[in-house]
Amino acid sequence: MLIDSHAHLDDRRFDRDRDRLIRDLKNQGVDLVINPGADLQSSIKAVSLAEEYDNIYAAVGIHPHSAKEMEDSTIEILKSLAGRDKVIAIGEIGLDYYYDNSPRDVQRKRFIEQLNLAKELKLPVIIHSRDAAQDTFNILKDAQDGSLEGVLHCYSGSAEMALEYIKLGFYISLAGPVTFKNAKVPKEVAKAVPLDKFLIETDSPYLTPEPYRGKRNEPTYVRYVAGTIAELRGSSFEEIARRAAENTKKLFKID
Repeated sequence: MLIDSHAHLDDRRFDRDRDRLIRDLKNQGVDLVINPGADLQSSIKAVSLAEEYDNIYAAVGIHPHSAKEMEDSTIEILKSLAGRDKVIAIGEIGLDYYYDNSPRDVQRKRFIEQLNLAKELKLPVIIHSRDAAQDTFNILKDAQDGSLEGVLHCYSGSAEMALEYIKLGFYISLAGPVTFKNAKVPKEVAKAVPLDKFLIETDSPYLTPEPYRGKRNEPTYVRYVAGTIAELRGSSFEEIARRAAENTKKLFKID
């Protein structure tokens, strides 16, 4: 069975068929989905979905796009949400210098605050990093006191940097881009990351893999991510699916 370690099923693009899709996941070979928040509203929705469906787990956090909307009281709200059943991580949090929807100094400040919250609560983190590889790495390195763990979601950096993150104690998650024909770097990462340090995801409804690129992404399409990684590594689909599921359960402490 597959696990989609990152999907936004709270997104409005699932409003018309969310219940049917979630209830059919196991029939389609997807055992579990982790739904992270991106702001307070989506974090609350993620928790609600996790409490409604046995096969959904939630993470709560403020995405760098929404960092400018955070107030000092936001951390306490996240802390309260994180105490709810089936909340297994703080995320997605991090830095995004591609869009710069929030000022970079604000992004860094709120990222560090949420990392500290995760350490306080002994929860792993789900990291978003786009065009901010060095700052993301430096902040995580400074925050790492031996207790911090997590995953670089939808990883877009180099294979060399991926191995440095792994040395810091983090996992690397691969998504739809690894299936794209001209995606040289994600394919290099897929071959370089140790089998005990990778996760797979869809980032639904975004980044739809081949052969459905251009359409709405769904958790069931995580099979194409697993299949591509298996081909690249000369492994079997079953082995990649199994190892990714084991790693996901280990990181997020899911029984």
